[in-house]
Amino acid sequence: MDINRLFAKPLVIAALLVLWPGLASAVERRDIWISNTVDLLELCTTPLDDPLRPQSINYCMAYLDGAVDYHDAISDHKDMKRLICYPNTATLEEGVLVFIDWAQENQGDKKLMGEPTVIGVVRALAAKWPCDQ
Repeated sequence: MDINRLFAKPLVIAALLVLWPGLASAVERRDIWISNTVDLLELCTTPLDDPLRPQSINYCMAYLDGAVDYHDAISDHKDMKRLICYPNTATLEEGVLVFIDWAQENQGDKKLMGEPTVIGVVRALAAKWPCDQ
């Protein structure tokens, strides 16, 4: 039995356990909490050099996707008036860009930017893809 092999794996595991907190703190932890339109705009426009950009962009995309899915489900199920009539060719990425453009254009409007996030998303997408009904 090789004594070096016997202790190698536990030593590697011990080293990882000791170093893990330091590695984890190398990237600042940030709780993502959005309560209004401006919060989502900040997430969707996280700077390229921000170490948490991937998580922020994923959250942004997931939020928009969920908001549109909910809109579609409610509109289709309850015979409620659709607010967003996007084309079949629209993509999630395009929706995010539409939201960013709309929010940046309206950034000076404290009322719009202070509204609940889902209202800002619907306003942005409906401005781009209104329904003619």
